[in-house]
Amino acid sequence: MADERSLKPTLGLLSATLLIVGSSIGSGIFRLPSSMAAQVGTPWLLVGVWVLCGLLSLAGALTFAEMGAMFPRAGGQYVFLRQAYGDRVAFLYGWTFFWVIQTGIIAAVATAFAGFFAVLVPLSGLQVKLVAMGVIALLSAVNYVGVKYGGLVSNVFTGLKLIALAALVVAGFVLVKGAGNYAMPVVSPSTPNVVGAVGLAMAAAFFAYDGWNQSAFVASEIKEPQRNVPLSMLLGTLGVMLVYVLANLVYVHVLPFDQVSHTATLASDVAKVLFGPVGATLITIAVLVSTFGTVNAYVLSGPRVYYAMAKDGLSYPGLAGVSRRFSTPDFAILVQAEWAMLLVLTGSYDSLVNFSVLGIWLFYGVAGVGLFLLRRRMPHAERPYRTTLYPVVPILFIATSLFIVVNGLLNDTRNALIGLGLILTGVPALAFLEWRKRRAASVGVEEPASA
Repeated sequence: MADERSLKPTLGLLSATLLIVGSSIGSGIFRLPSSMAAQVGTPWLLVGVWVLCGLLSLAGALTFAEMGAMFPRAGGQYVFLRQAYGDRVAFLYGWTFFWVIQTGIIAAVATAFAGFFAVLVPLSGLQVKLVAMGVIALLSAVNYVGVKYGGLVSNVFTGLKLIALAALVVAGFVLVKGAGNYAMPVVSPSTPNVVGAVGLAMAAAFFAYDGWNQSAFVASEIKEPQRNVPLSMLLGTLGVMLVYVLANLVYVHVLPFDQVSHTATLASDVAKVLFGPVGATLITIAVLVSTFGTVNAYVLSGPRVYYAMAKDGLSYPGLAGVSRRFSTPDFAILVQAEWAMLLVLTGSYDSLVNFSVLGIWLFYGVAGVGLFLLRRRMPHAERPYRTTLYPVVPILFIATSLFIVVNGLLNDTRNALIGLGLILTGVPALAFLEWRKRRAASVGVEEPASA
């Protein structure tokens, strides 16, 4: 079995930063602001939610950056949790990461890609799912033959999506004169409770921002990881925040707020105003580019967690295999692709997203607390980067995680409970894993762990 050094450092700071940008900017910025506008009811509250969530995501990035610089290994958040809490919490995270979080996001964004592709080329429901599965298979093959190729795809498509969004922003402010629609009368919020409405809008924005920690998952394949992992998190998160805030300002600048809050094709409507009938086609192509790049970024990062788990004896040993020819976690890439494609067949975009939110933020909060534990237990460990404004920044991030989880349980109870139930399925799997280890130890036989 190859050791971790077989994953070779080939990604520089630019690639690591664009991996974060590419992971974050998918279809969310093109479709989520409309539902968020309906929830909060005012233009400036909509923009304010994006600013606030950007700053809180930055708090998460700064929190994780310290641990990423301390432990620049394949696996990212899984490694942080194992160092802070031990095998059990790390296993439950890895279990949820594979079955729900990472593969759910891959399936959801691939489904979004296929849905927008169907706008250009009419497809049946089954054909949409086949296109989504084909995208997952194609990008898994690209990443199978080398992380540098996956990084190249990420760089190219992230660059294209940034150009498209920049064109939309510039055209919006240049072609539409006046003060815009920022002072338009409010619309009736879809949720009477203001705190609940803002919470739901924040959950959507946080989903769009998610991806700020992706460089940590491939830390062992990044050059100078102690420097470039935390720096990529900082630069990537700030870049995404700038893009999102400008895009929302343009949406409200170009369209009446009532239309912003009641359209299912927000970005397309803005593009039609700016570029005429061809605008809808242009924005569809931009979304296709954006979602394609996002799927690639998640396909690239996920297998490093399964690889790390297997190396630690917390999953099927074969997942620790590294291709001799390509120096990639080949079997882990294949397994991830298979499960993500199955999820495409079994769920819609919205359901896949909703089930993953609680798991994402529950473990974010747990990892944030882990920073405090590591400071106490390993006070003399080398820390190439220390979290800025500690302990205020990690406390803000932990409070945010708690808010998102509690708000989801109160305002989206069904999906939150399903997500929690999926996490808890890891408990009997963990019990079985530990039983096998005890049984092997009692008979003096080293038995491979699997889960």
